[in-house]
Amino acid sequence: MNISALQKERANYQPKLPKSLKGAVKLVEGDKTESVADPKEIEKLFPNTYGMPLITFEQGDNGAQSVPVNVGVILSGGQAPGGHNVISGIFDGIKKIHSESKLYGFLGGPGGLVDHKYMELTAEIIDEYRNTGGFDIIGSGRTKLEEEAQFDKGLEIANDLNLNALVIIGGDDSNTNACVLAEYYAQKNAGVQVIGCPKTIDGDLKNEMIETSFGFDTATKVYSELIGNIQRDANSAKKYWHFIKLMGRSASHIGLECSLKTQPNITLISEEVAAKQQTLSEIVEYMAGAVSQRADNGENFGVALIPEGLIEFIPEMKILIAELNDLLAEGTESEKEFKMLRKSHRLEWVASHLTEDSAKVFKSLPSGIATQLTLDRDPHGNVQVSLIETEKLLGEMVKEKLSQLKKEGKFSGKFSTQYHFFGYEGRCAAPSNFDADYCYSLGYTASVLIAEGKTGYMASVRNLTAPAEEWVAGGVPVTMMMNMEKRHGHMKPVIQKALVELEGAPYKYFVSKRGEWALGTHYIYPGPIQYFGPTEVCDQPTETLKLEKA
Repeated sequence: MNISALQKERANYQPKLPKSLKGAVKLVEGDKTESVADPKEIEKLFPNTYGMPLITFEQGDNGAQSVPVNVGVILSGGQAPGGHNVISGIFDGIKKIHSESKLYGFLGGPGGLVDHKYMELTAEIIDEYRNTGGFDIIGSGRTKLEEEAQFDKGLEIANDLNLNALVIIGGDDSNTNACVLAEYYAQKNAGVQVIGCPKTIDGDLKNEMIETSFGFDTATKVYSELIGNIQRDANSAKKYWHFIKLMGRSASHIGLECSLKTQPNITLISEEVAAKQQTLSEIVEYMAGAVSQRADNGENFGVALIPEGLIEFIPEMKILIAELNDLLAEGTESEKEFKMLRKSHRLEWVASHLTEDSAKVFKSLPSGIATQLTLDRDPHGNVQVSLIETEKLLGEMVKEKLSQLKKEGKFSGKFSTQYHFFGYEGRCAAPSNFDADYCYSLGYTASVLIAEGKTGYMASVRNLTAPAEEWVAGGVPVTMMMNMEKRHGHMKPVIQKALVELEGAPYKYFVSKRGEWALGTHYIYPGPIQYFGPTEVCDQPTETLKLEKA
């Protein structure tokens, strides 16, 4: 493998561990738990794994001689910086348990378990991937583990490899599936434990016991470097407004964190839009107002951050999208009729098949955006939000609003736009020191949970604003994080997504500053991730965590 100078140096980095994981480990069980909502329904669905206690690790005595453990690991869903360190933490942890322990990686995500595609991860392989970004050591995939036939196929290969446990590294859906799998194997007394690890750059897998999901720190640092570079350019050229869309379909954690790191002029928060029932025109008026006020000060430039999923949080857009999803659902007569039309006639046809209010909204959109809303649906039949250029929608509508204000003599400035979407740029970056340490600790924690015979738990590492030695490792039952939600017309148990809390300290601090940031030019230029140097530069957690734990 050809490696860069940075990779060579990072290969030598030894991630920091909590002191409770450095020697012998003592397991301390807390109170029994219950789910965050719908406890009766969740307990009924998970009788074998519901109500288990919280677990905390403490420094222990040497303990009894351990036996080898064989473990399978799966990377599930989208990439996030630090996944390779979770795997290296598992590997080192099980080798510490016994030198003859083995780790197997299932290839291409959960599908590798079902299709029996795997490889043994040896020390030689692991050492090539320590402290590197990406999921390329074994690849990832989005196969959902939901059916008993899949569970049984997985059990076949688990038995063939003599596996004691599976570790599933993924987001809320993947860990929900891990919990279902753990329950099924416990019910069958199959002898295969299932442990989860919290991954997603979106930051929406978090709660009292999971302070942050891994990858969020690194991704937001990458995006913030790029935003800072653009802000420096905007402040130099002084002639462009940059509209930047950031990943985050369900929650605006990325946008909020990047805003706290860089202090742009405008940051939209989807959760606020939904809570205030803001219309598209109200959002456009707010943005045009900021542009106009800055122009009055002679500053015809600025930066606006826009969350990827914003469009689904705007009430009239949410209704419009729902109507479009029904109208253009795969296999319906209306969808077939739509596809038979000439492209030049399609938008007019769609508008004629919508309710009066939605037709009015649809016709008000720039034609390019309206067309994007009619593109092929995702596998679940929903509009593909990431393909909608929300940044261009808002830019065009702000431009139109400013033209109107100019005619009324209320705007005399200039408005030129540049558009950006930062998504894949952050998913596979080399992990920051924080994520390198955090992920390694999560993997090591998973190995201890396995050694202790636990199943249905997610690895948990807390107290993350303290130095790594003071972090608190343990496990949280996945059922504790669950509630019942409607998915594809049926009520299903899922891990509750964590949206931006409008009563939370990070959001409240942002609100206290955004007026000042809108009118002034208070940009912060974070620069690239620092891997080498003093702790205050290299090892800091996110601004979100600092404010939450202050």
